[in-house]
This record gives sequence, C-alpha cells and structure tokens, in this order.
Amino acid sequence: MIRAATPTDIPAIHRLIVELAIYEKEPDAVKASHADLHHALFGDRPTAECLLAEVEGQAVGLALFFTNFSTWTGKPGLYLEDLFVMPTARGAGLGKALLVHLAGLAVSRGYGRFEWSVLDWNTPAIGFYKALGAKPMNEWTVMRVDGDALAALAKG
Repeated sequence: MIRAATPTDIPAIHRLIVELAIYEKEPDAVKASHADLHHALFGDRPTAECLLAEVEGQAVGLALFFTNFSTWTGKPGLYLEDLFVMPTARGAGLGKALLVHLAGLAVSRGYGRFEWSVLDWNTPAIGFYKALGAKPMNEWTVMRVDGDALAALAKG
C-alpha cells in the first residue's frame, strides 16, 4: 500500500531515513530531528512531501520529494530527494510502486519533469531506474555548498 504520510508517521519516516543513511554508508550523516521533519512536511509552509510504502501496516519504504522549477520548460518539476525500501521488503515491487505513484503525481499536477540523483556506486539502483525509462544526465555535475562554506558564501 502506498499512501501520503501524516504527522503521526514522523518516527517511521525518521527511522527509514536513518536506514537509508546506513545503506548509503553514511550512518552518522542524519542530523534531521523529528521536529525538523515535522516542520518541513507539515508546518505552515511545507517544503517537502512524503509517501510511505506499507506492508501489513508497517512502513517499509518511503519517497520524500519536493517541487523544483525548470526555466526551460516554464513548469515545475518533481524532485525525488530520497527513495528507500527496507532490504527485507525489496523485490516485492514497492520501489516501482512508489516511482509510479510519483510519476502519476507529476503528470496530474502538470509538471514537466521528474528527477532524482543516485550514487555512482549504486549499480543495482541505476539498473532499476534505467529499466523504468530513466536516463542518466551524465553531462551534469551536482554542486553543493553547505556548513561553513555556506555561511561564508552568505557573507559575500
């Protein structure tokens, strides 16, 4: 079952994000608190949305996403920040079901794109995404400014 997350799902969402960080070999990288997630997903001006995949009432997968914008298409797009299915629940079609649901949201909302990033070493995920029709954007490099570098840039 795929459903939109509710505020009572924050502990499950946080747990799945921690599991994703462990899978991505960054077990200490999660700094988001329950309060941070609640504010981002359910605050006065939510900045992200979340879907949960459940098996027998237990959240075993998530898709956390937000809206971006393309100046070239003149339309918003859907950006998938995190897609994760617990290893014990893989192979049952939950990852595909989450992506199909998100593609349906993008189409129904009139979005021009559905995009996400994947780690170079995650060849099983890359193969899975390609099989669904996704294409790598190899000519693009993700750039990031965070932490002290972000604070320094903000000062000019």
